[in-house]
Amino acid sequence: MNEALPGKPVSASRTELSVFMLPHHANPYGSIHGGVILMHMDSAAAMAAMRHCRANAVTVAMDYVHFLAPTHVGELVTFKASLNLVAKTSMEVGVRVEAENLITGDIRHTGSAYLTFVVMDEHFRPAPAPPLLLETDEDRRHFRQAEERRAARLGCKA
Repeated sequence: MNEALPGKPVSASRTELSVFMLPHHANPYGSIHGGVILMHMDSAAAMAAMRHCRANAVTVAMDYVHFLAPTHVGELVTFKASLNLVAKTSMEVGVRVEAENLITGDIRHTGSAYLTFVVMDEHFRPAPAPPLLLETDEDRRHFRQAEERRAARLGCKA
């Protein structure tokens, strides 16, 4: 973490992106293509990362993508992104995907992923990221879990 930069709370960068799923997003069976879901996961996560650092941020990894249930044409799919961890120049963003039947109001958790972004300066080189201020028990739990994932990715102990 870069202690020279002022910290920012998790709540300052939380992002929700909602997309109405149309026929061109689907396969012949009416289920939304996984690639469409991945694209919107990346977009929501990028917005959260850029809100946190107020700079360009690029995706360097997408980990632990889980498709838990299919999404369908006519559903409103919401991508909820928030920062879990900030290191020197990198950030982990968690994304939760929910599909809503707009007629019944039923909402299902349909997917999750963790994405890693690196902050970029104006010369497209890695730059320091502001520290992450943890506000809630849930933020602290997500942070601890993200530390474990980061350690596993880097091949070291958390």
